[in-house]
Amino acid sequence: MNAIELSVFASRLSAICEEMGALLKCAAFSPNIKDRLDFSCALFDPDGQLAAQAAHIPVHLGSMAYAMADIVESHPWQPGDMLVVNDPYLGGTHLPDVTVIAPVYGFEQLVGFAANRAHHANIGASEPGSMPVSTCLQEEGEIIPPTLLVRRDEVVSDVMNRLCGTDSQATHSIQARGDFAAQISACRLGADRLTEQVEALGVASYMTSLRALNDYAERLARHALSVIPQGRYRFRDYMDDDGLGQSDIEIAVTIDVSERGVAVDFTGTSGQVSGNINCPLSVAAAAAFYALRCLMPPQTPACAGTFRPIQITAPIGCLVNAQRPAAVAAGNVETSTRMVDVVLGALAQTLPELIPAASTGSMNNVAMGAHATAQQPRWDYYETNGGGMGAGKNGGGLSGVQTHMTNTLNTPIESLEQHYPLRVTRYQLRRGSGGKGKVCGGDGLIREYQFLAPTRLTLLTERRSYTPWGLMGGEPGAAGENLLNGELLPAKIAIDVATGDVLTLATAGGGGWGKAS
Repeated sequence: MNAIELSVFASRLSAICEEMGALLKCAAFSPNIKDRLDFSCALFDPDGQLAAQAAHIPVHLGSMAYAMADIVESHPWQPGDMLVVNDPYLGGTHLPDVTVIAPVYGFEQLVGFAANRAHHANIGASEPGSMPVSTCLQEEGEIIPPTLLVRRDEVVSDVMNRLCGTDSQATHSIQARGDFAAQISACRLGADRLTEQVEALGVASYMTSLRALNDYAERLARHALSVIPQGRYRFRDYMDDDGLGQSDIEIAVTIDVSERGVAVDFTGTSGQVSGNINCPLSVAAAAAFYALRCLMPPQTPACAGTFRPIQITAPIGCLVNAQRPAAVAAGNVETSTRMVDVVLGALAQTLPELIPAASTGSMNNVAMGAHATAQQPRWDYYETNGGGMGAGKNGGGLSGVQTHMTNTLNTPIESLEQHYPLRVTRYQLRRGSGGKGKVCGGDGLIREYQFLAPTRLTLLTERRSYTPWGLMGGEPGAAGENLLNGELLPAKIAIDVATGDVLTLATAGGGGWGKAS
């Protein structure tokens, strides 16, 4: 293929993923998907290797890219089938992130897969919002092994009822069914569009083009990574706590750069813990892929070839390669973010003018809701909150944004207050929370919720003890704070709150870069 043909081919695959995402956003029922955009879409080749993805959620896409091959190999695919899966130890992230996978055929031959992953606020955990301060995977909700959700283009009603419940009037059941219908529709659209591309090119030509795309991506990736001087670079940082009494939990990384590529090794990281900040190796891979992908030019295709020069290892049973049945609800959201910090911290030792200071370092997770009563139906809500971005040589960190492993939006206040018994009484930048420096870090956020009904609240947050570090003499960003009615709360907690109570979430600022003059 010449350069123009290759560019058009790559753009067409990416456009399919973007169109899948647009459909999923518009068809979904829950604010989590339609407002916050907590979903991702991708295409894969017949072996489960990444072919294309939209610019959605890095932790979703990186983990799918790492683990999809094992999933697709385990099932005897038939036209019209779709699998649903959320098991973190089979390529998932945490239980609320549910993946739907559809095989794609061209000229009656399996040519790939269309997949999407979306966050469901109710996945069956005992705590509303399905993000509990848990001690094992079973406490976090419904574990879905690879299961047929659609067979020969017909939804398997028993599976759908198990996932959504059978009460057609219940709000959570209506939302869940709408969200799954949107995921199924997005997969059908992706499969149809990819079939059109394959049948326009021919199967052999499509596969040849895909191989050319992966080879091109590998060349771009290797060239970009060659900016890192060959050598060994180490860094360590710490998680605040696991929510169950263990604190100062170390994440260590060693990065070896050679002519063969980049090896990222998390040896030295603490062992898996009792709380839910553990994560499977697929999430560790997503963090490392993301951090190194940031060194590559924007036109680098999002396909398997991009990751060929990168090797990921971690000791079995450590925090970032946890083993079943370790709890993982916060590993996907909090530990993944800290792994980005340590990888960037190691790279900053040799590329301080390219690497930014640490960002807010937490997705600042808020899960809440209530079980059904005579006065009120059951409700579940979950959102993440932004913070300050770390500063770099060429610019200050942005303020009040989602950083690194999440790409979601906030829930608009109008939507939040329309759907749930909540009132947002304050939402502003946390002025002065960014680290000082030659270039200052971005400021965090203050978001204040007033509860209009008795509510069960869960917070899973980080950077309340260990602040986001500065770089090249820049100062760290301010630590975050969680307060209920003005009283300080722990970083991770599940509590009952009363009507009229006020939760204040103050997120961490980003680190500064360079010494202030």
